[in-house]
Amino acid sequence: MSMEKRKMEKLGVETSLLGFGCMRFPVTKDGKIDEAEAERMLDKAYAAGVNYYDTAYPYHGGESERVVGKVMRKYDRGSFYLATKLPCWEVKKLEDVDRLFNEQLEKLQTEYIDFYLMHALNRDRFREMQELGCIERLEQLKAEGRIKYLGFSFHDGYSAFENIINYRDWDFCQIQLNYMDANEQAGLKGYKLAEEKQVPLVIMEPVKGGSLAAFPEDITQMYHELDPAASMASFALRWVGSLPGVKVVLSGMSTMEQVEDNLKAFGEFKALSEKEREIIDKVVALINSRVQNGCTGCGYCMPCPAGVEIPRNFRTWNTYHMYRNYNMVKDEWEKYLGEEHKAKNCIKCGKCEQVCPQKLSIRADLEKVQADLDGREFILS
Repeated sequence: MSMEKRKMEKLGVETSLLGFGCMRFPVTKDGKIDEAEAERMLDKAYAAGVNYYDTAYPYHGGESERVVGKVMRKYDRGSFYLATKLPCWEVKKLEDVDRLFNEQLEKLQTEYIDFYLMHALNRDRFREMQELGCIERLEQLKAEGRIKYLGFSFHDGYSAFENIINYRDWDFCQIQLNYMDANEQAGLKGYKLAEEKQVPLVIMEPVKGGSLAAFPEDITQMYHELDPAASMASFALRWVGSLPGVKVVLSGMSTMEQVEDNLKAFGEFKALSEKEREIIDKVVALINSRVQNGCTGCGYCMPCPAGVEIPRNFRTWNTYHMYRNYNMVKDEWEKYLGEEHKAKNCIKCGKCEQVCPQKLSIRADLEKVQADLDGREFILS
């Protein structure tokens, strides 16, 4: 089995199409990285030809970089590429760039970073980095050879992406893309712009945080009819990998089984067939047809006099029904949303419905939200 490789013509380097995302290592009962198992997984990937390892300053509470550095130091430094990211939100003054960068070099036990990204840029954060002179400082670090290739990872809308990618001649960029989010954030439109500008693309969240790895029986059957031996995740990975401008597809692997499944998908990589594309299009249409209401998250209904976070409740409800998987929204519903912001607190005043541009039956729908999410009919492992 030979690992699929992609040439970044602009940079003159060849990367494995599968990149090891180091943000979801297995953890012990106390929440720390299971270092022995993480090492086994990294070793397995390296032996199979994976040569791109992506970590970041905040992953695993700051421990991911240290573990990656510790494991990868046993290999020839020229045989793999290390990617990590400047935590832009930690940069309050220009001197912070060097402080953070040097800390990262120390953790990673290396003298240089191959692929260095400005982490999680959006329009406002990019403007802050410009005003502080961070980009110029990163360019100096590149001129010194401490950074080989300079890029950015992105979380915002297309217009912000257009603004950032046109600002300078980037070596590469990283965007979120999967078959359910083709029109979200930078999306396929951003992919095409990067391809036109010949900026190599690294893709994150190809399986949408695991959402595209487990489905109810009807969708599972559609995929099994294509290939009963293939995992659900492999179709999502291959959808992204079939785009020629994509040079690395990052997978945040948490188990050895996931490593083995990903190696299988990329070891004998096959672009999607026409029939497979048709089935994925049908899956997308089916999932989208399960949206319960047309809330766009515009926020015109807010603030609610009773404290209900209306768009958030609807987003959680819609996601639950789209994927028919309570586990996808479990943490949001049980931990993060907060009892005081749940749908049950609606006092039926109707103010929200008077201003809703979509003319939604918000009061009636909030009752359904509470009943459905408390009822938990759809639970997938």
